[in-house]
Amino acid sequence: MVLSADLGKSSGLDRFAKTYPEKFLNTGIAEQNLIGVAAGLSKEGFQVFATSFAPFISMRASEQIRMNMGYMGLNIKAVSIGSGLSMGFLGNSHYGIEDAAIMRAIPNITVVSPADCGEIIKVVYASLSYDKPMYIRLTGGVNNPVVYENEYDFQIGKAVTLKEGNDIFLIASGTMVYEALEAAKYLDALNISASVINMHTLKPLDTELLDKVLSKGKPIVTIEEHSIIGGLGSAVSEYKTRFKNAPPHLIIGLPDAFGDTGDYEYLLNKYHLKGNLISERIKSFIAEI
Repeated sequence: MVLSADLGKSSGLDRFAKTYPEKFLNTGIAEQNLIGVAAGLSKEGFQVFATSFAPFISMRASEQIRMNMGYMGLNIKAVSIGSGLSMGFLGNSHYGIEDAAIMRAIPNITVVSPADCGEIIKVVYASLSYDKPMYIRLTGGVNNPVVYENEYDFQIGKAVTLKEGNDIFLIASGTMVYEALEAAKYLDALNISASVINMHTLKPLDTELLDKVLSKGKPIVTIEEHSIIGGLGSAVSEYKTRFKNAPPHLIIGLPDAFGDTGDYEYLLNKYHLKGNLISERIKSFIAEI
C-alpha cells in the first residue's frame, strides 16, 4: 500500500494511483493520521510506504513514527520528499533540514538517503525485503544529476566507494554525492587526490568501511544537504570518538539557522553546496591542518 498526505500529484504518485487504485490511499493533510493508518495496515500484513514533505512527516508525525515504527517496530517505510533545500521557494516552513537528525534519534529506525533517481529505485526494491521500519530521505528536485550510469550492488547499510584517492576522503549522502564527485574533479586539478564515498545509509552507518577510512589517518570531509547538527557529519563524528588520534574532520552542510527563501540552485550556491564551492572550502581546510 502507498499512502500520501494529499501530495499524490506533486510526488508523482498520481500515476501509481491510476494504475493501482486499490493500493493507494490519500489521508489528506494529516500526517499524524497518515502514520496511524499506515500502522494499522502494517499490522494487517501490508507493506506500506507513507509519504509527505520532509518537515511534516518527520516533525508533525514524529511521535507516531517514534511509537508505531520505532517502539512497535512496524514495517512502514516513511518517505520524505523535498528534504534539504528543494522546497526553499516556499520558505522555512517547507525546509527539510533537521529531519535526518530527528529520525536518527529514534531507536530502530533505519535512515537512507539515496544519491540519485536510479538509487531511489534500488532503495525501494531493497526495502521490500527489509522487514524493519525505515525513513527514506529524498533530496533534490526533478531531473537530479545522475551519479550511477552502470549497474552496481546496493545494500542497505553498505556504503559505495565511487572514486579512489590518496589525500582526503569525501563522504556524502543524497544530492551531495554528485557535488562531492564534482568537488573531487576540482581538487584533482589542484593535485589533491580525493576518495568519494556514497554513505547512503545514515543509520546504521557502514562502520566497517569507516574503520578502513580512519585507519588511513587522512582528513575526512562529510557533505550533506542537512543541518550540520545531527546528520551525516554528526553520525561520523560520533563514531570517530572511540578512536585515539582520529583524523581531522570538516563537516559541510547547512548552518544552524533558518535560511532565505529562494529557488533550489540559488540556495545551493548561497550555502556553498556546489562542487566548485565545496572544493574551495576543502582547499582552505587542508591549508589549516
